[in-house]
Amino acid sequence: MRRVSWVKKHRKIRLLIGILFLVTVFALPFISHNLSISNQIVAFNDSSATPVSIPAFGEDASAASPDNETMQAIDSTDFYPRETGKNELMYQAAGLPKKKAEASVPEDIKIVPGGQSIGVQLHTLGVLVVGHHQIEGEDGMISPGEEANIQVGDVILKINDKKVKEMEDVKPFVKEAGKKDKSLDITLKRDEKTIETTLDPIKSKDEGEYRIGLYIRDSAAGIGTMTFYDPETKNYGALGHVISDMDTQKPIEIHDGSIVRSNVTSIEKGNHGNPGEKQAKFSVKDKKIGSITKNSPFGIFGQLNKKISNGKYDEPMPVALSHEVKEGPAKILTVLDGEEIEEFDVKVVSSVPQKVPAKKGMVIQITDDKLLKETGGIVQGMSGSPIIQDGKIIGAVTHVFVNDPTSGYGVHIEWMLQEAGIEMEKETNQNKAS
Repeated sequence: MRRVSWVKKHRKIRLLIGILFLVTVFALPFISHNLSISNQIVAFNDSSATPVSIPAFGEDASAASPDNETMQAIDSTDFYPRETGKNELMYQAAGLPKKKAEASVPEDIKIVPGGQSIGVQLHTLGVLVVGHHQIEGEDGMISPGEEANIQVGDVILKINDKKVKEMEDVKPFVKEAGKKDKSLDITLKRDEKTIETTLDPIKSKDEGEYRIGLYIRDSAAGIGTMTFYDPETKNYGALGHVISDMDTQKPIEIHDGSIVRSNVTSIEKGNHGNPGEKQAKFSVKDKKIGSITKNSPFGIFGQLNKKISNGKYDEPMPVALSHEVKEGPAKILTVLDGEEIEEFDVKVVSSVPQKVPAKKGMVIQITDDKLLKETGGIVQGMSGSPIIQDGKIIGAVTHVFVNDPTSGYGVHIEWMLQEAGIEMEKETNQNKAS
């Protein structure tokens, strides 16, 4: 009897396992598709808008908007933006609700494309340590800064609890500490940590002055390209990538900065394994055309205080979200000589629709004969050149492929707009709660 009971129990367990397996097999496609559908769908309402396509569960699956005010269905998975506001799309499969997604159609966002060559001047937050050097003192060769465990890439924020803003602020502290034979209390920023240490200056036998054995820097300068500005707020974005220190290769944390007009004097042509470079001149004493308030992975950002023009597209243009960018022809705006902005042909080789901010969203290839002849492709200083496709600003040039200067990366414009404080979604009276 016990054996018969055990056999029956065993059969029930096997039957339950079999049922669970079948349920899992049938459920997996639904789970996979459910995860592939974004919780939020954004599309702009304009005449050139492309339909928003949503993944389908299968032949019997569909998505629908309850009142069709915001999104107009073309078929079960394609929708056109209809009017500004918020609504919801309900995903169904086999007549059963599967997932709800918020459908958002923000007001048209229009910005003015750039293309101007700009000079960039950054002032660091504190002073940046870019190297160590040995000093010959009474006890031989030593670097006091290295002995104090101050590392390359550290930022000196305070000395003796007083803020340090530029290199000239450091010398009086060192001189006074040396004369009084006292240590310096140093406050450092290392990555995200704040560190306290003490440093003992030593007197150099060669110079007769007190030294700390550190190479430091308080500013950086270079050139790049303006990407866009907002005609309403005068907020702008440029470069499309972060500015890093040339010695430490770490992003520069800025205290402030400014941009000025830049004049391109020549081009060092790029070739395989050797990216080219724009040669340009500008003066930090020139009239500033804007401030720099942020140095982020997506470029530099701030506000213009002078009117700028590119002579090509001076009227505001709509932008394209990452899912609207298509593989195929596009244009870039950039300067090759003086301050003249020119339009050149490129090809979007690939574009990745991105749900969250990410760099390198596009791969582009230079196809313009004149640009290839003059530069060999993408060169340093071209970063930030706006990319335009189908009458919309879709992004900016950011990086060149070292082994193929004709091609490189681009960043989607929506992430630069976000960094510039330009909201992708503006509240309206037509918005509905989802």
